[in-house]
Amino acid sequence: MYQTINFGGFCDAFRALGREDQFSYEAKRMLFDHLEEVDPDHELDVIALCCAYAEEEELDVRRNYSISGDVLDWLQENTIVLGVTQAGSVVYCSEF
Repeated sequence: MYQTINFGGFCDAFRALGREDQFSYEAKRMLFDHLEEVDPDHELDVIALCCAYAEEEELDVRRNYSISGDVLDWLQENTIVLGVTQAGSVVYCSEF
């Protein structure tokens, strides 16, 4: 069965699976917009999204990947960066 959801339904799906704190509201919006742009018929799998994407502070990204240069430049060369939140966390595809 196929069901189209809006951003509110997208957030509700995270909440229903106890993953509402996996991403900030702003990061969820970036993720939703990205998926809509890349594949509007994307099948929503919250757990898979939580495994495939991350929202982290630049310092944590630097530590996790042993980056010595600019974190955003490094991420943009190695994966898809969805954006940076107003709080300063980076939202990116962590499967690379």
